[in-house]
Amino acid sequence: MPAGSPDLRALVTGASSGIGAAFARQLRERGERLILVARRAERLAALTAELGGDADVASLPLDLTQPDAPATLERELARRGLAVDLLVNNAGIGHTGRFAQEPLDRVLAMLDLNARSVVELTRRFLPGMLARGSGRIVNVVSTAAFQPVPYLAVYAASKVLVLSFTEALAVELRGTGVQVQALCPGLTATEFQRVAGTDRVLFNKTAALTPESVAAASLAALDRKRLRVVVGWQNRLVIGLQRFLPRALVRSAAARLFLPR
Repeated sequence: MPAGSPDLRALVTGASSGIGAAFARQLRERGERLILVARRAERLAALTAELGGDADVASLPLDLTQPDAPATLERELARRGLAVDLLVNNAGIGHTGRFAQEPLDRVLAMLDLNARSVVELTRRFLPGMLARGSGRIVNVVSTAAFQPVPYLAVYAASKVLVLSFTEALAVELRGTGVQVQALCPGLTATEFQRVAGTDRVLFNKTAALTPESVAAASLAALDRKRLRVVVGWQNRLVIGLQRFLPRALVRSAAARLFLPR
């Protein structure tokens, strides 16, 4: 690396488990050097050691639901001389229940992590990519973005924002050398189900993807410069069929699948 040039790396949020950890491992296999961000410092330290140690993997324990976390991250990377060449906005949380009964702090934290942090991190690191004329951004959305989801209402709505934001950004970035992707997995076998309480709903009985298959599908599609990536043929089929069904029927079906039991 020439003197004074930035150390270009892939930044993965929510990297301590699930899809984020799968991204980290597969990116290292591809030779990428990493920046890993998550709340759980011990898990980050273990994953950092597994993937080559501090020389190749920088880990920063941060809670991205906190308003100052993205700015703190940007300052710390600048201090270390690290630049983001691939941003994987993976961190996210959800919770199943009736909206009126959800604690307000939990609702706001969900919006902060799932939507605000995605937009803010993209805004903070995109200018550097544009200046270099290259870069990649993967925003982890969800198949929940394609219809309202009663009992998972705020989570699904936050993913609608991320999907729309990503697709709009793709148009703005044409010809710049910067690529964006909206990654839309369905049910995936991660800790999300237990934390979000979706292990108590009928939807959890459907076939689940593995985190490894989701990350692999994303990276393969990134190589092909695909914008919207819906993982799993069953998910693609359901989303396709929804276009021909009455919206009220789609809402009712989603409600049956996510009603807490």
